[in-house]
Amino acid sequence: MFEWLAANLATIVVALIVLAVAALIVRQMVRDKKRGKGGCSCGRDCGACGACHTACGGIARREAVRKGS
Repeated sequence: MFEWLAANLATIVVALIVLAVAALIVRQMVRDKKRGKGGCSCGRDCGACGACHTACGGIARREAVRKGS
């Protein structure tokens, strides 16, 4: 068992680093989503943007319905 760990230590370390980076990226995305930052650069004003309509158009429409627009 220890021989296998020693032989694959570099691979294990690299895999752990990649997993840690991926976890941090997902964590940041979840935090941004909770703060309402969404996934597009138009600030959910899709009428002015058009480029990200598929990314946040549904969210913008739901918010407009809630506001009564």
